[in-house]
Amino acid sequence: MTATEEEARRRDAGDPGHRDLFHIPPATGGDFAETAYFAGNSLGLQPKATVPELLADLDDWARLGVEGHLEAGRPWLPYHELLTATAARLVGALPTEAVVMNSLTVNLHLLMVSFYRPAGGRTQILIEDTAFPSDSYAVRSQARFHGLDPDTTVVRLAGGEDVLAYLRERGERVALVLLGGVNYLTGELMDIPAITRAGHDAGAVVGWDLAHAAGNVSLRLHDWDVDFAAWCSYKYLNSGPGALAGAFVHERHLADPALPRFEGWWSTDPATRFEMTPVARPPATADAWQISNPPIFSMGPVRTSLEIFDRIGMDALRARSLRLTGYLRGLLDEVVPGRPLVVVTPREPERHGCQLSVRIGDGRAGDVTRRLRHEHGVIADAREPDVVRFAPVPLYSTYHDCWRAARALAATVKEV
Repeated sequence: MTATEEEARRRDAGDPGHRDLFHIPPATGGDFAETAYFAGNSLGLQPKATVPELLADLDDWARLGVEGHLEAGRPWLPYHELLTATAARLVGALPTEAVVMNSLTVNLHLLMVSFYRPAGGRTQILIEDTAFPSDSYAVRSQARFHGLDPDTTVVRLAGGEDVLAYLRERGERVALVLLGGVNYLTGELMDIPAITRAGHDAGAVVGWDLAHAAGNVSLRLHDWDVDFAAWCSYKYLNSGPGALAGAFVHERHLADPALPRFEGWWSTDPATRFEMTPVARPPATADAWQISNPPIFSMGPVRTSLEIFDRIGMDALRARSLRLTGYLRGLLDEVVPGRPLVVVTPREPERHGCQLSVRIGDGRAGDVTRRLRHEHGVIADAREPDVVRFAPVPLYSTYHDCWRAARALAATVKEV
């Protein structure tokens, strides 16, 4: 590998990112005190502001008891509204179109209650063949819920081009397109606006799982005319394990009285919530898809993280992401030849996020990531049997991290 540590350090001096805002885990091996962390596509690192801000919310509970609903420093009754504008800006939505609630797959199910309405010959759901298993389970169970055979109702396609071709040729059968905005395994960024247009031209509803896209790539959900979307916040959004998720519903659907929807305590207009009437009066916003009152101490870390993204801006983070990923790919281009390795993430910048996936020829991804961590202090993510995922996250990853990762991979996977 011809790249030098000194060159990586120079790049960091000129393009430092925001590493100082985060706790970096100590390394368990290698020559450096801190981990080179490339698993933010699985679990993001903790912002330093999370603990003091969460403790302030907890202190209000101790100090005020039930009166904290209205008198806390961040009152609990409207607490979820503190996250709405920042979440909307993150995904390119209007404030009325976004809400933070539940977890990712719960939100997908709640949204499919509204938007998967099979009828006649239009029953199919299109997903990618390498969809995250939870998405596959969700759509198959939705098909069964409607009395359909999931083996014929759910159509699995290889990637974006196959989806576009299927919609052109057999779109009259498709009720719902539900794809990952960025594929979890390969890191491929789908052409969200093109697929959304094609789905609508075919008469289908188009939704997106943005678990690997939110906080990773720039999104314009409103302008792209996406029907609905959901995302988690524990990956690139750094809100902690199992953190609350987000949901988007395009404004053209918000006041549709014919749209079915499950309802509960938090679905009704807050101005009339405490009138305790038996019939909900849902607002013409994405808040209408809420059901239960939000868990305040789970919302706090999401709010803290979203405010970081809001200050820095997703476009600036995407630009740094492309610089980091381009540098790492250049390093991998030197490491891969002569080794049983291949980078499976598309090379074109517009076709990937910050994740680069490397396939290990002899199928021992878990062994490789264990050695990277314990021998070199590099944390990457294994997807068995043969894919190792490296995600240089623009908020806290460095060029020096990338240099360490490439050097460690070269030392771990020998030439053949």
